[in-house]
Amino acid sequence: MSGFSSLFPSKFLGHPRDRVDSPGPLSRLRFHLDTMPGSRKYVFTPATRTEILSELYESFWGPYYHLFLPSGTTSLSANTTLSDTQAKTGSREPQVTPGRPCGHIFKKGEPCFRCKDCALDDSCVLCARCFEATEHSDHNVSFFIAQQSGGCCDCGDIEAWRKNIGCPYHQPAPETADALKQFIESTIASPPRNTPKVIAGQEVPPVKNYSFRASIPPDLHESMSRTVGYALDYVLDTLDYSPDDAITPKTERELRAQPSGDPMMMKEQYCVLIWNDDKHSFDEVIKLLVDHTSRSPEEAYEITSRIDEYGREVIEMNQNIQRLLELGQTISQIDLGVTIRRAYDTFREQVSAVIIEWLLDLTRSRIGTDTVTMREIIAAELLSPRKHSTAHVRTDLADVQDPARIDWMFIYHNKLWKRPRLNLKEIYASLLTLSHEHKLAVASHFANVYNRIIDQYLLVDREAETSIKYFALQLFTVPSVALYIVRQHNMVSRLLAVITSFFTNQIDERRIVLPPDISAHINVDTFPFKSKRFMPVFSDLRYLCNNDPVQQLIARNTEFISQFSKTCQLFMCVNPNKRVVESHVEFESDAWISVFNVTLSLSRVIKVYGQAFANSTVAELVAAINTVMHHILIASVGRDDQRDPTRFPTIAFHDVEFGNATYGVVNFNVLNGYVSFHHSLQWLLAELFKHVDILSEERLQEVGLKTLRDVCLRKASEQAIQTIVDYPLRVLTMVAQIRTGLWVRNGFAIRGQLIHYRDFMLRELCYDQDLFILQSALVILDPDTVLVSMLDRFQLLNYFSGIVLHEHYDSNHLGSMVEELLYVLITILTETANATKMPLPAVIRREIVHALAVGPCTFTDLTKRVAERLTDDISFEHVLKEVTNFKPPESTSDYGMYELKEEAYDEINPFFYHYTRNKREEVEAVVRARLQKRKGVEDPVIVPKPMNISSGPFVTLPLVFESEVLQQILFYSVFNVLCVTDNTGAPPPSAEAILDQVMHLVMVGIVERGTTFSSLSVHKQFDGNKTLLSLLCTLEHHPKYSKQYKGRLGWILNEIARYQPDEVEAERFVPEANMEVDPEEAKKRAAKARQEAIMRQMKAQQASFADTFGDFDDDDEDEMDGVDAEEPVSYGTCIVCQEELNGSKPFGSLGFLQPSRLMRRYPDMPQTYLNDVFLAPETLDRPDSPPPSTSFPPLDAAKEKWTPSLDAFPREYHRFGLHASICSHMMHLECFTVYSGSIRQRHRIQATRNHPECIPRKEYICPLCKSLGNVILPVARPLRNVQLNTTPFADWIRAAGISILKSKPDPILDSLQFRNGTGEFVFWSAQDPGYQSYPRGGDPSDTLEVHKMVDTLMVVARTISMQTRHLRDSRPEPETGERGAGIYLPEELVGYTVACLEIAQRGLGLPGTTVADTLTDPQIQTIRNIIGCLTKLVSISFKGRPDEGKAAVRQAIIKRLLPEWSRTSFTSFSYPLLLRDPFTLLVETAAVAPDILRHILTLAYYACLARTVIGLIHVLSKTRPVHAANIGQQRQYEDIFGDVRMFFMSVIRPCPAYDHATDVAFQTFGEVRIEKLLYTFTLPFLRRAAILCRAMLPHEFSTQPVAEDLCEYRRLLKLLGIPPLSDLPNQDTLQNALSGWCSHFGHSPAAAQISSGIHLDYPIVYNIANLPVVLDSLFLDQDKVLTCVNCRTIPTDAAICLACGATCCMQLHCCMEIGRPNRGECNTHERVCSGPIGLYFCVKRCSLLYLYANSGTFAQSPYLDVHGEIDVGMRRGRRQYLHHARWEEVRRLYLNHGLPTLIARRLEATVDNGGWESL
Repeated sequence: MSGFSSLFPSKFLGHPRDRVDSPGPLSRLRFHLDTMPGSRKYVFTPATRTEILSELYESFWGPYYHLFLPSGTTSLSANTTLSDTQAKTGSREPQVTPGRPCGHIFKKGEPCFRCKDCALDDSCVLCARCFEATEHSDHNVSFFIAQQSGGCCDCGDIEAWRKNIGCPYHQPAPETADALKQFIESTIASPPRNTPKVIAGQEVPPVKNYSFRASIPPDLHESMSRTVGYALDYVLDTLDYSPDDAITPKTERELRAQPSGDPMMMKEQYCVLIWNDDKHSFDEVIKLLVDHTSRSPEEAYEITSRIDEYGREVIEMNQNIQRLLELGQTISQIDLGVTIRRAYDTFREQVSAVIIEWLLDLTRSRIGTDTVTMREIIAAELLSPRKHSTAHVRTDLADVQDPARIDWMFIYHNKLWKRPRLNLKEIYASLLTLSHEHKLAVASHFANVYNRIIDQYLLVDREAETSIKYFALQLFTVPSVALYIVRQHNMVSRLLAVITSFFTNQIDERRIVLPPDISAHINVDTFPFKSKRFMPVFSDLRYLCNNDPVQQLIARNTEFISQFSKTCQLFMCVNPNKRVVESHVEFESDAWISVFNVTLSLSRVIKVYGQAFANSTVAELVAAINTVMHHILIASVGRDDQRDPTRFPTIAFHDVEFGNATYGVVNFNVLNGYVSFHHSLQWLLAELFKHVDILSEERLQEVGLKTLRDVCLRKASEQAIQTIVDYPLRVLTMVAQIRTGLWVRNGFAIRGQLIHYRDFMLRELCYDQDLFILQSALVILDPDTVLVSMLDRFQLLNYFSGIVLHEHYDSNHLGSMVEELLYVLITILTETANATKMPLPAVIRREIVHALAVGPCTFTDLTKRVAERLTDDISFEHVLKEVTNFKPPESTSDYGMYELKEEAYDEINPFFYHYTRNKREEVEAVVRARLQKRKGVEDPVIVPKPMNISSGPFVTLPLVFESEVLQQILFYSVFNVLCVTDNTGAPPPSAEAILDQVMHLVMVGIVERGTTFSSLSVHKQFDGNKTLLSLLCTLEHHPKYSKQYKGRLGWILNEIARYQPDEVEAERFVPEANMEVDPEEAKKRAAKARQEAIMRQMKAQQASFADTFGDFDDDDEDEMDGVDAEEPVSYGTCIVCQEELNGSKPFGSLGFLQPSRLMRRYPDMPQTYLNDVFLAPETLDRPDSPPPSTSFPPLDAAKEKWTPSLDAFPREYHRFGLHASICSHMMHLECFTVYSGSIRQRHRIQATRNHPECIPRKEYICPLCKSLGNVILPVARPLRNVQLNTTPFADWIRAAGISILKSKPDPILDSLQFRNGTGEFVFWSAQDPGYQSYPRGGDPSDTLEVHKMVDTLMVVARTISMQTRHLRDSRPEPETGERGAGIYLPEELVGYTVACLEIAQRGLGLPGTTVADTLTDPQIQTIRNIIGCLTKLVSISFKGRPDEGKAAVRQAIIKRLLPEWSRTSFTSFSYPLLLRDPFTLLVETAAVAPDILRHILTLAYYACLARTVIGLIHVLSKTRPVHAANIGQQRQYEDIFGDVRMFFMSVIRPCPAYDHATDVAFQTFGEVRIEKLLYTFTLPFLRRAAILCRAMLPHEFSTQPVAEDLCEYRRLLKLLGIPPLSDLPNQDTLQNALSGWCSHFGHSPAAAQISSGIHLDYPIVYNIANLPVVLDSLFLDQDKVLTCVNCRTIPTDAAICLACGATCCMQLHCCMEIGRPNRGECNTHERVCSGPIGLYFCVKRCSLLYLYANSGTFAQSPYLDVHGEIDVGMRRGRRQYLHHARWEEVRRLYLNHGLPTLIARRLEATVDNGGWESL
């Protein structure tokens, strides 16, 4: 093919006049790119990419490469880019140019900061460098991670900030602000254009005042321009033939008919490509490729990764068209994007992707120090037209005059795939930062083709998240740019036209038809309403209109409000509802959800449009009001043939009589008519009415008007106004009827609409607007007419005329409807926020006060009670601080709480219009309780506050209280309740609520219009000469209501008496003094007297009982003295059968054995760890530091710079062992067998569930506490009868030696000891083949079946031992199959468990206690139980001996410790004692001879000292003392250790290799430091010994009172009775023992050189990874702390191992273990780190991940935001701070081995079907 392509002209080679005759670099580039498809046989490889980049660079810079490359380089190395090469050699710091904005382009995963107090809107962000350099203390700062590349830092851009943020790097130039201001003023003043005006490339001037500009030769500039221009044309020529959508051809004919740029069309080579989307998972695509393309899973994974990373990938290429068509059709069946293209076109598309990558690289590069010129060249070429047209005729931009390359790139963006799309967006973003002129030019071209971009986004694009449509956010939010494109490109009108056409379904061939047909109607069941992509279109409109200059345009030009009104008219009364009467609706449509989404998006734009008129004149606002009213009336009363009768039924009026007057009102019945929730034009009108300052009487006089009534009636009649108001009134009526239960047959859909309509977050966009229109009607129309209209719509005219029976409402419905009507009345008569144009901070304050009136709540709960617009305002959090006190979280389950300050309670209005009835009653109770407490009044009255409407059109609103219609409503509200109560003897439904509302209205009437309202109440008569006053007087002493309303009625009547004293005195009934006794009070007093009499009687009976039986307990104790103490002891009840646990039936304690790698060895590496030991506290059983401050957030700590290091412990130095624990619950052995069977049955029944336990691992869940278990342990009692051997130590040693001499050889014992001479016993090994399981027939001697329980421990230990041989290196083990193989239980089970318990207690404790006192009873019992198992293993091996072999083993232990016996029998004990852990010997002794514990303990302690000396010499020989911590010059522990140097020399004397190292250590580190090391490294041994001794012999090792100022070491030596090292010169026997041990060690191979034969344990408090105080610090140095240890990349979803600090790729395929595709890196990492458990902090998910043996769970993050709340997934974006208590809980959980049980409990609580990962 390559030969042919050089002979035939390509369709892409262009016009002959564009050729370059001389064979220059550009010609060579053209030749290469044109011939490359054939020469490479259409196979695109990494080498192809490298070759293309090389040719592009060479053509670009020609002979001037030295201006771009580092000195000494002539070309770029393979697989590197220019920007990478320059970054390695140049400065790391970004270039700072005075007067220029930052413009840093964010890469994916980079941190961005947003300060709401400083930013103009939410799109303005700062990079980390600029954020750190500016001051944002006490600001509302949010933080997020860039999900894609392309955004840029706005620092230095004066249009992005409310004020100068003071960045030291990017101070804006003063002349920039002046020029911008002048540009905005001239653009606003200029007339709008009929045809769009785009800015061509030659019109854009070079960047001004750029001080780093390089001097560029003209021929280099020409070369760069021509290469970029050719490259862009190549991309466009290629994309001319690319498809718009990933559609698979069905037939060969369709395939061949595809347009192609192949000049030959003879080579039948085709490619199948799969395109990325957000629907399909990795596993789906991998399985598909394996099944249908014969690829291995590894190859399929690689392809899938490339699809995900790049956006598409070729999966097959050949000439078998039929095979390719079948493959494409098969894959496309699961809705995966598949295309089949000619290989030639596909290859060129891949070349185009490389060209785009190259252009992006140029934007990141520089010429010398010049970072601007190359971007200017790219901008100039993009803004220029294409050089030639292709032979393939396109009509894509037929409607655009002289399109530039960037226009083509914008509309071809949809043809590209993920990676080049993102690269292009980053290129465009880099051009915006050049200059304001460049920004305008790009925006003008974007606006030019915006309609086409929207077409593709709404109708075509498969990958919406990478669409170029989102580039609008970076343009439309810039005030000057928004103004320019609105003025010059008519963008608002075009957007409104798009919305109109789209939602009327005017779509043809995947294009929105423009201009729209205005006669088209909306159908909510069509595609547009079901689409999920329309919201960003409304957002674009909102962004544009929200800019201040555009707001001025909207206010000053009537065409904006006129066009918008027409669009709103389209959605008015959409999706109306009709009440279902007969039977329940059968099909509940969910179309209402889409409709609400659309109209709420529109209503947010309405809000912005309404706010624009704050900038208007009176005349402009009046004209806008008239325009909106005109469009409402056209929609409502237009021609019948143009009006939808269901949405807009015919308007008719009828006369109604009420209170001796006739009113003409709209005739409409909500019960049988169509009513919609959506009245967008009325909402727009409400927004215009809110400008009460402009509509004041003084301002209206400027246009010859006086009131709002004049404004509305100037061009409309009163009936027209009534028509406008009636639509909101119908909705309010329908809402009341739905809440009452009259629409139940309409199903959930109607309830769902109501919930959305009244939702706290959304109500101000719709429900509150409808209420405000009704309130406005009271000042526009006659209030009586409005009130009567409300009664007519609510169908309550008869009720308020005295008729309590209703045609449609039963008694419950009627009471509820009256309550709803009164609620609406209270709202429209008392709500003043809009009527007074309350400032936004005051509105926010009022909302917060009423939201918190009931009690404290979290910030999130608070924001759910307040409208979204208010919570998003910058003043929200400042006002919150003013009115509340913040209570920071203290414990691990706490959240930050906000509670009202005391003074704020005075601002609460129980009848606040956002309260429900229940909430109102709750708030009223709170306010009354506070008033009672403050005033000392039993029935306080909450007096309404005056409305204080001093100006504006609503100044006449209080006059409504002078209405006789309102008086009649109030009268009959009370009258009807009293009548029904008196006639039936019971209050009617809603009586209390109605009376509460009436009382409130009456009180408001008195406060607002006291004289007139009081006069009406006294003189206006109804129903037989009754007045409101007479009813109130009756109510004051009514038996049912007097008590409840006594205080309020008293206040009302007293206030009326101020205005009408005589009438009130005549009507009011005043009881006499002796009649004041309240019957309720009398009842209470009688009940209290009875209670006191009963209490006196009980007290007398108790005294009598004590006299009679006072000595009973003492007698009982005397009798018990003679009883045998060995009677069966009860251990409580079995948790299964509830029978008593005693010696009658075998029982055990539920326990759990788990492998562990918690314990740490001291690392023989850097100085840091040694300094930690030098500075370690001398006491570990007291907190080492004062408790942390409970203040949150920890702002002081946050100000400290975090060093980018997690300081975790290296995982290579962890030690393996077994950890045992019990849950303190016990069970009979036979019950345990039954329970185990039930677990197996559950697993069979729930086969797909991820169960909390694993049967092959013998696991179960405790039925009571849900702890995980796998063994049942025999319960061991404290050895109260065992007394310690009191023989003096020296005498005991001598007696033991004599005993050994007298003893006979014991061949059985010899055979049961290790052959390698360590002195260990084979029967205590987990894999010992000589172990005999419990016999099936039972063991008559083992009545409690202890052997059977020991079996459970041995089975689990053996299994773990076989799987973990590679993790154990602490001692020599026999080979598998030999006696003694496997884990040595005294050391690696008991010793390890005790050590873990001791480690977990470090840093804990109270005065007067030791470490042994801090353990819980279950922990102590665990030690006893597992040592009891060791004892049983001895008896099994020595079955038949009277003492069960204890004496023999005891003698063997003593023999091992006494040097004279070990020295004479090296063959027996060839392994030196000092190479064994001395604590193991103590455990062995506790199992067989606890009476000699104290003596063995002394020997073991001194062995520990000697071991520590040898280990320290090894450590110090590897450490340099350069930065050794200074701990003073005076020795502090001389009384404990005596002559330390002498002791060291004595120990290493038999080891010549250690002599020199010891001398050097003392010379370099000094005796003080070495003494501190000896102290710190041996203290854990004493702590562990105290724990073991307390568990075995609590009565012998009880804590004695000692001076609190003694260090822990001294206290423990005294407790354990060990002579200190300083007393060694007086201890001959100990000196002999030490001498023997050291000599034995010196003769062993281990002493031949200084090696790590002895491993010291890490002796101080264990910490986990050091996370920063502020979470976002992790992202500032991602390459240092968030680089994956496996793939060496920064993961998109990183998890930090808290045990070792390594970063893993969480649930990502890059590091997944091959062969186990369902196990990611977190699971594989735990095997080499913390064993079977894993604990990770998931950085971007902001949560904890706990793993245990293929199961796991997620837990709450230790980070809380500034409001003390967790933020999972960083969705809220607030900065987060480490909470000490939560972090400490994570550490404690890890140290206490609590993860398996925690995970099991979580899994047990949830029956999952998708595995634990889905939890």
